[in-house]
Amino acid sequence: MSKQILLAALLVVSGTLKVGVIHGAVEPEIQPQYQDAAVANSPITSNKWVNVVVTGYSSRMRETDDTPFTTASGTRVHEGTVAVNWLPFGTKVRIPELFGDQVFTVEDRMNKRHQGNSIDVWFNDTQKALRFGVARTRIEIL
Repeated sequence: MSKQILLAALLVVSGTLKVGVIHGAVEPEIQPQYQDAAVANSPITSNKWVNVVVTGYSSRMRETDDTPFTTASGTRVHEGTVAVNWLPFGTKVRIPELFGDQVFTVEDRMNKRHQGNSIDVWFNDTQKALRFGVARTRIEIL
């Protein structure tokens, strides 16, 4: 028996290689690679640009629910937290026209009254959030 056949037999036995027999010829079966279910079900493809309305928010009670320092995903707010209703938690985005190369993570949700492509950037200071105001720009979904 040749070394190649022996090696192939070991790979088949270990489950690393699966084969199918078609009309007497042996062909390897193509196995799908593993994908995280959340990523596989996401409607977003990498490097997608979306026009959005960007606002700022802080952890004061008037702007949040009764847990102002805890995001909807259960994390503690921090620099780089954004609230978005139309992207899955954990999605990474950039807002280059306003924040350069800084990467933000979707960890919070906005009030249901905010419809469409809105994104809310968390600020650790209420005055900074108020000064930021409202901007129309585009984000890159990473």
